[in-house]
Amino acid sequence: MASAIELHGPPHVQRYLETDGEDGFHWRNGTEILILFTKGRKSGEERSHALIFREHEGAYLVVASKGGAPQPPAWFVNLSADPDVEVQIKGDRFPARARVATPAEKPAMWAKMVEAWPDYDEYTKKTDREIPVVVLERS
Repeated sequence: MASAIELHGPPHVQRYLETDGEDGFHWRNGTEILILFTKGRKSGEERSHALIFREHEGAYLVVASKGGAPQPPAWFVNLSADPDVEVQIKGDRFPARARVATPAEKPAMWAKMVEAWPDYDEYTKKTDREIPVVVLERS
Protein backbone atom coordinates (compact mmCIF):
# COMPACT_ATOMS: atom_id res chain seq x y z
CA MET A 1 0.00 0.00 0.00
CA ALA A 2 1.38 3.42 -0.98
CA SER A 3 1.99 5.93 1.75
CA ALA A 4 0.04 9.17 1.39
CA ILE A 5 3.25 11.21 1.31
CA GLU A 6 4.41 9.38 -1.86
CA LEU A 7 1.21 9.93 -3.81
CA HIS A 8 1.26 12.59 -6.53
CA GLY A 9 -0.46 13.15 -9.88
CA PRO A 10 -2.31 10.29 -11.63
CA PRO A 11 -1.21 7.61 -9.10
CA HIS A 12 -2.63 9.81 -6.32
CA VAL A 13 -5.98 10.09 -8.12
CA GLN A 14 -6.05 6.35 -8.84
CA ARG A 15 -5.33 5.29 -5.23
CA TYR A 16 -7.81 7.84 -3.89
CA LEU A 17 -10.59 6.58 -6.16
CA GLU A 18 -9.78 2.91 -5.51
CA THR A 19 -9.95 3.41 -1.74
CA ASP A 20 -12.61 6.18 -1.49
CA GLY A 21 -9.91 8.43 -0.08
CA GLU A 22 -8.64 5.98 2.54
CA ASP A 23 -5.31 6.43 0.74
CA GLY A 24 -4.81 9.96 -0.50
CA PHE A 25 -7.34 12.09 1.39
CA HIS A 26 -4.75 12.97 4.04
CA TRP A 27 -1.64 14.28 2.34
CA ARG A 28 1.52 16.24 3.09
CA ASN A 29 1.74 18.57 6.09
CA GLY A 30 -1.77 17.73 7.29
CA THR A 31 -3.51 18.82 4.10
CA GLU A 32 -6.71 17.23 2.84
CA ILE A 33 -7.30 16.34 -0.80
CA LEU A 34 -10.36 16.22 -3.04
CA ILE A 35 -10.59 14.93 -6.58
CA LEU A 36 -11.84 17.44 -9.14
CA PHE A 37 -13.35 16.09 -12.36
CA THR A 38 -13.49 18.48 -15.32
CA LYS A 39 -14.22 18.00 -19.02
CA GLY A 40 -11.39 18.64 -21.44
CA ARG A 41 -12.30 21.83 -23.29
CA LYS A 42 -11.08 20.38 -26.61
CA SER A 43 -11.47 16.62 -26.14
CA GLY A 44 -14.60 16.59 -23.99
CA GLU A 45 -12.96 13.74 -22.03
CA GLU A 46 -13.15 13.56 -18.27
CA ARG A 47 -10.01 14.76 -16.48
CA SER A 48 -9.31 14.20 -12.78
CA HIS A 49 -6.99 16.05 -10.43
CA ALA A 50 -6.02 15.62 -6.78
CA LEU A 51 -6.12 19.09 -5.17
CA ILE A 52 -5.62 20.53 -1.72
CA PHE A 53 -8.91 21.93 -0.45
CA ARG A 54 -10.58 23.60 2.48
CA GLU A 55 -14.25 23.74 3.29
CA HIS A 56 -15.66 27.26 3.49
CA GLU A 57 -19.26 28.15 4.32
CA GLY A 58 -20.65 24.95 2.78
CA ALA A 59 -18.48 25.18 -0.36
CA TYR A 60 -15.02 23.87 -1.14
CA LEU A 61 -12.00 26.00 -2.02
CA VAL A 62 -9.08 25.06 -4.28
CA VAL A 63 -6.26 27.23 -5.62
CA ALA A 64 -5.26 27.39 -9.30
CA SER A 65 -1.59 27.98 -8.52
CA LYS A 66 0.38 25.49 -10.65
CA GLY A 67 3.26 26.26 -8.30
CA GLY A 68 3.41 29.88 -9.46
CA ALA A 69 3.86 29.03 -13.15
CA PRO A 70 3.01 31.79 -15.65
CA GLN A 71 0.15 29.74 -17.12
CA PRO A 72 -2.80 28.46 -15.06
CA PRO A 73 -3.24 24.71 -14.56
CA ALA A 74 -5.13 22.86 -17.30
CA TRP A 75 -7.95 21.98 -14.90
CA PHE A 76 -8.60 25.70 -14.36
CA VAL A 77 -8.72 26.39 -18.10
CA ASN A 78 -11.13 23.46 -18.49
CA LEU A 79 -13.51 24.61 -15.74
CA SER A 80 -13.38 28.16 -17.07
CA ALA A 81 -14.78 26.77 -20.33
CA ASP A 82 -17.30 24.51 -18.53
CA PRO A 83 -17.90 25.29 -14.84
CA ASP A 84 -20.10 22.21 -14.34
CA VAL A 85 -17.72 19.80 -12.63
CA GLU A 86 -17.79 16.85 -10.26
CA VAL A 87 -16.00 16.63 -6.94
CA GLN A 88 -15.13 13.61 -4.85
CA ILE A 89 -14.33 13.93 -1.15
CA LYS A 90 -13.52 10.52 0.29
CA GLY A 91 -16.36 8.29 -1.01
CA ASP A 92 -18.78 11.15 -1.78
CA ARG A 93 -18.84 12.14 -5.47
CA PHE A 94 -21.20 14.96 -6.38
CA PRO A 95 -21.92 17.53 -9.10
CA ALA A 96 -20.70 21.06 -8.43
CA ARG A 97 -20.45 24.42 -10.12
CA ALA A 98 -17.07 26.16 -10.13
CA ARG A 99 -16.53 29.89 -9.94
CA VAL A 100 -13.63 32.20 -9.18
CA ALA A 101 -13.78 33.97 -5.83
CA THR A 102 -14.75 37.62 -6.15
CA PRO A 103 -12.27 40.34 -5.14
CA ALA A 104 -14.32 40.88 -1.96
CA GLU A 105 -14.29 37.17 -1.05
CA LYS A 106 -10.75 36.32 -2.00
CA PRO A 107 -8.72 37.72 0.93
CA ALA A 108 -10.47 35.57 3.56
CA MET A 109 -10.49 32.55 1.27
CA TRP A 110 -6.82 33.01 0.35
CA ALA A 111 -5.88 33.23 4.05
CA LYS A 112 -7.71 29.96 4.70
CA MET A 113 -5.88 28.24 1.85
CA VAL A 114 -2.46 29.62 2.91
CA GLU A 115 -3.15 28.25 6.38
CA ALA A 116 -3.52 24.81 4.73
CA TRP A 117 -0.54 25.23 2.35
CA PRO A 118 1.79 28.16 3.18
CA ASP A 119 3.67 27.77 -0.13
CA TYR A 120 0.74 29.47 -1.91
CA ASP A 121 2.10 32.83 -0.72
CA GLU A 122 5.50 31.92 -2.21
CA TYR A 123 3.89 31.00 -5.53
CA THR A 124 2.52 34.55 -5.89
CA LYS A 125 6.12 35.84 -5.93
CA LYS A 126 6.99 33.62 -8.91
CA THR A 127 4.35 34.92 -11.31
CA ASP A 128 2.67 38.09 -12.52
CA ARG A 129 -0.53 36.06 -12.96
CA GLU A 130 -3.33 36.59 -10.46
CA ILE A 131 -3.66 33.18 -8.78
CA PRO A 132 -7.36 32.44 -8.41
CA VAL A 133 -9.18 30.80 -5.56
CA VAL A 134 -11.86 28.57 -7.05
CA VAL A 135 -15.10 28.02 -5.17
CA LEU A 136 -16.79 24.66 -5.77
CA GLU A 137 -20.47 24.75 -4.83
CA ARG A 138 -22.64 21.62 -4.79
CA SER A 139 -25.28 21.79 -7.51
